[in-house]
Amino acid sequence: MPGIVVVGTQWGDEGKGKVIDLLSDEMQMVVRFQGGNNAGHTIVCDGDTLKLHLIPSGILYSHIVPVIGNGVVINPAVLIEEMDNLAAMDVDAERLRISHNAHVILPFHENLDGLQDDGRGAASIGTTRRGIGPTYADKAARCGIRMQDMLDPAAFRARVREAVEDKNRFFRCFYDAPSLDAEEVSAAYGAYAERLRPCLTDTSILIKRALRDGQHVLFEGAQGLMLDLDHGTYPFVTSSNTVAGAACTGAGVGPRDIDEIIGVTKAYVTRVGAGPFPTEQDNETGNAMQEVGREFGTTTGRRRRCGWFDLVVLRYAVRMNTLTGLAITKLDVLSQFDTLRVCVAYRLGDEVIEEFPQIGRDFAACEPVYEELPGWKRDISEARKLDDLPVEARDYLDFISGRAGVPVNLVSVGPERHQTILLDGYQEPLRQGRLLFQDDFPL
Repeated sequence: MPGIVVVGTQWGDEGKGKVIDLLSDEMQMVVRFQGGNNAGHTIVCDGDTLKLHLIPSGILYSHIVPVIGNGVVINPAVLIEEMDNLAAMDVDAERLRISHNAHVILPFHENLDGLQDDGRGAASIGTTRRGIGPTYADKAARCGIRMQDMLDPAAFRARVREAVEDKNRFFRCFYDAPSLDAEEVSAAYGAYAERLRPCLTDTSILIKRALRDGQHVLFEGAQGLMLDLDHGTYPFVTSSNTVAGAACTGAGVGPRDIDEIIGVTKAYVTRVGAGPFPTEQDNETGNAMQEVGREFGTTTGRRRRCGWFDLVVLRYAVRMNTLTGLAITKLDVLSQFDTLRVCVAYRLGDEVIEEFPQIGRDFAACEPVYEELPGWKRDISEARKLDDLPVEARDYLDFISGRAGVPVNLVSVGPERHQTILLDGYQEPLRQGRLLFQDDFPL
């Protein structure tokens, strides 16, 4: 069963980087299939913190082929900077493979991103201003520039120059904004092309051959379900599809190539930017989660809004992604609370609903219906197997798993790679949903 997809089940920032990094030890290829440098993975290894925005976190393993699929939008300057940072750590980043069909972010995309969000005023959606949305818009409008255009240096520079000149006219007419230097941008992107050209290939065939040969391929998504362009809390979403199904379109594989889908979820919930958030705790509880969990965005550094766990959102993620397992991160952050609250349903007017509402104004009006569970008030960062956890912590995991109807495969109890419990199976001898511990994940 070679094809595994890892997706976020909340509003992103669930800790996918650590989970992917752990699973990568058994992989031969890791593929990023959507998003751009508006997302990021933070990996802590031997006390060193590494932040990646475009390159799959499997790059840290010398036996893995890291791939950026066609569904990703690429800022060449950011990508090259990441490659250079990895090289400084003696990591071979030149083995990265990039799809010919991935689209290129240009400086005017970033400028337009900021101008558009500023123009929304109080209705701002909190974009990262990395040019992601405008690049996907050009892709849909069939006027984008793709990585394959770099294969012809002279034609590529000409296309970049023409695109900048075209957008300059747009900026002058609609925003009275300063123009970009078309020749300067063209020259810079020509230099980027020289560096990245050896990495370009037909990644769809590369991935298919790996799957055909029985290799293990991990498909890595950015953000989370609730930021999905079609299925998230629109318009407070990203500009791509973040669900597991996007792994097929964003990497160039078929649905039958996917064997397992792991959903990553925090033991509580966070969100960056604007938009409704029913379980948000804009109080001392939320501040404590933020402080202990170090909840600042990997890409933007913005403070993450924090709140209690939301089972309505998780059940929605289970349904939309057909999850086969869960990875629960940052369980240790909840060790500070005497009592834990879990949202099991929403109250919408006089009605109690258990399914995620598709009408945006309904979701914004929802109030959480909580059940309370006892906390454990004990440091669990040294736990390496299930029985090392206090019974209250195990009950919390059981509650989430049982109500979601999906087994927990992995529990993170700290930021370091070794602060992880790997679980496998699902049994009920002691209580419903009890998880069976396997050996520690090999590091």
